[in-house]
Order: sequence, then C-alpha cells, then structure tokens
Amino acid sequence: GQPVNLTVVFPKDSNDDDVSLFDAEEDSARKSRKSKIKHPVASFFHLFFRVSAILVYLLCELLSNSFIACMVTIILLLSCDFWTVKNITGRLLVGLRWWNQVDEDGNSRWVFESRKGQAQQLPASLPSDSEARIFWLGLIICPVLWVIFTFTTLFSFRIKWLAVVIMGVVLQGANLYGYVRCKVGTRTNLKNMATSYFGKQLFKQAVSKQEES
Repeated sequence: GQPVNLTVVFPKDSNDDDVSLFDAEEDSARKSRKSKIKHPVASFFHLFFRVSAILVYLLCELLSNSFIACMVTIILLLSCDFWTVKNITGRLLVGLRWWNQVDEDGNSRWVFESRKGQAQQLPASLPSDSEARIFWLGLIICPVLWVIFTFTTLFSFRIKWLAVVIMGVVLQGANLYGYVRCKVGTRTNLKNMATSYFGKQLFKQAVSKQEES
C-alpha cells in the first residue's frame, strides 16, 4: 500500500510564555534600576545641606560681613546634613543604617546594619545604581573637602574658622565611617579589605618593575 505520513503536533507549553514574560520583566526592572532615581527628594537633600555648608564657607566673606552669622549658618547646615544622612538618605538610597543603642544594663553600643536578603529580592526592589552613586560620591567627597579646609585654615592662620572646619570633618566623617562599617562589616573585615587592596597595589608595582627591567 501507499506510505502514510504521520505528523505529531505537541501542544505548546504555556510555561514558556510565562518564563519569557518573567525574564522580560526582570530585564526591564534591571535596566530601570541602573538609571531610575526612585527617591528624588531624598537624593536632593542628601547633597543640599552638605553642599550648601561648603558654599557658605567658601563665599561667607561675600555673603555677609558677620562671622557669627556665617558660623551659625554653617553649623546649622552641617547638623541638618548629619541628621538627614544618618536617619533618612542612607536607609532609602542604599539600604544601610547605623545608630547607637542602650541595652537594659545601661551599656551603649553602636549598631551597623545593611538590608537583609538583597540577593533574593527582585531587581525592582533593590536600590537604584544612580541613587547609590549619588549617595557614595556625596558621602566621600564632602568630608575630604573639609579635611582640605582644615589644612588651609591652619596654613593661612584663619584660626577663628578652625572650630567650624573641625565640626565639618567630625560630623561628615562620622557618617562616612558609619556607612562604611555598614557596607563592609566589622573592623576586621575593613582591615582585611585595606590590606588586600594595598597588597594588590604592591604586587602590581613589583610586576611592572620586573617587566621594565
């Protein structure tokens, strides 16, 4: 007899559509996470107080002839910045926070926390890369500027500004230290991280010298 052609048609698995749809949503969330600023108000005030304090310090002689008025303004801006960064922007922008806790025995201890379970969260619920960049750049650059102001104040013998610049170093340096501890962990981890970094730099220099020779 004549041969019979049999065509077997398998039903399309509906899970394929679900998986591709889920992947598409995840990719879209990951792309939006890189550029989207989810907390514009927090991002603005993270930089506003600390940048304003630096600008008032640099332009104080042009803005006002009163040293007391400029000093009080800078101290208020630094205090507002310390409170805002410590209690609001760190938690919203990068999921970190630190505070002082007094236990039942009256002992005071510092607590450094980072948001738990980030690896299990969807990208849409993670901190934005743009917000994290704003947070860390503002957190690192401004204390460095206050350290520079401290040296320039000493070298130019503007002793009356010394208390102001030291307060800038202390308040903004405290937030920087606190959030680095939250990000890195214990002091041992921070020390190991620094040792590893300098070890890599020394190794690179040794290798480059051998290549040159």
